Amino acid sequence: MYRRLMEHLKEWKEDPDRKPMIIRGARQVGKTWLMKEFGAACYKRCAYISMDENEVMEDVFREAFDIERIIGALQIEVGFSIEPENTLIIFDEVQEIPRALKSLKYFYENAPQYHIIAAGSLLGVALHEGTSFPVGKVDFCDLYPLDYWEFLKAIGEDGLADLLQSRDWSLITSFKSKYIDHLKFYYYIGGMPEAVAVYLKTRDLKKVRNTQNKLLSAYENDFSKHAPSEIVTRIRMLWQSIPTQLAKENKKFIYGLIREGARAREYEVALTWLSDCGLIYKVNRVKKPDYPLRAYQDFQAFKLFVLDIGLLGAMSRLNARLILEGNRLFEEFKGSLTEQYVLQQLAVNPENDIFYWSAENGTAEIDFLIQNEEGIVPIEVKAEENLQAKSLRLFSQKYNVGKALRFSMSDYREQDWMVNVPLYGIEGGVIELT
Repeated sequence: MYRRLMEHLKEWKEDPDRKPMIIRGARQVGKTWLMKEFGAACYKRCAYISMDENEVMEDVFREAFDIERIIGALQIEVGFSIEPENTLIIFDEVQEIPRALKSLKYFYENAPQYHIIAAGSLLGVALHEGTSFPVGKVDFCDLYPLDYWEFLKAIGEDGLADLLQSRDWSLITSFKSKYIDHLKFYYYIGGMPEAVAVYLKTRDLKKVRNTQNKLLSAYENDFSKHAPSEIVTRIRMLWQSIPTQLAKENKKFIYGLIREGARAREYEVALTWLSDCGLIYKVNRVKKPDYPLRAYQDFQAFKLFVLDIGLLGAMSRLNARLILEGNRLFEEFKGSLTEQYVLQQLAVNPENDIFYWSAENGTAEIDFLIQNEEGIVPIEVKAEENLQAKSLRLFSQKYNVGKALRFSMSDYREQDWMVNVPLYGIEGGVIELT
């Protein structure tokens, strides 16, 4: 599978001011595969070391951070000589040995000639718990499930994927039936690499759903294995409530839907744990659409989304028959799948700082507000073709934020105050308002 992050890693390799790289991301989004694929494609050799239950490495990093000594030990572990310019060193599950994580600082300061990349499924949890961290001595990048563009590449539709990048909307519209058909399958399959691989191998949606359910079970097992025992039940209850939360007309997260009488203070740690694992996206409300948006956050009001649209469908028991029923799939659960889809496509672009806005009296809401190089962009998400944009127009006029953006099933078109982009046309989370 092609992952767009590969290009970023290639740029990192050629950067003379390169720091050790840490790839962040939830379990099973493809971090290990990407690191190994990058090593195989761009280096003569790849020194892969997993820190998970690795007693030898625990002993190696227990001593002082003597880089020459560490390299010697790594060479024994992998069975070949590590040449600085020709070998990629991979530390996988690096959070399992905190001193291995800390060693990245000394590699950067004392041996920058080595190319080191690290990843860990529960790295965010480890850092939150106070693991010593090489602040300012590492680079970061984030890996997410496959977005729709990567999904097109994975299923062999390179032509359609390349056409999306061209932004030739008249030609793109000519193939909209193909884009929509593939989008329906993406809604069901999602972007978890294992689920996509099963689909490519079998074309059997039942096996895809079984794979998704196994992934969900693995995540719940992680709750019991890695989270503090006193919050495991709350983590599970909060996690399982998300489909219900998104199926509401107003998708603001309500603690009372977890259980009657639930309060925020009871679930704050559970929410943080899920966020640190990369299993949820938290989108905060802003009280005012002004620069910088982060200064106007309302931390008491937010929406929660899961990391992948296919997993949301599995959690919601979404029936595969909906794929064949016109565009009903996009409108299912009051459009919650479509809002999840849009958020997931936007999130892959690190330039997008994502929030939402709603009136104090709850009479109006803008699905997403993004601050990026384009400025502040209000975004409305519609799961259907016949649509109005009354709230979006009034918001744009009131706050004078420039052009608005709407994602819908309608064809691309530009108006003086708004651009409508078809749902299948969100490519890499790039916002272009002409």
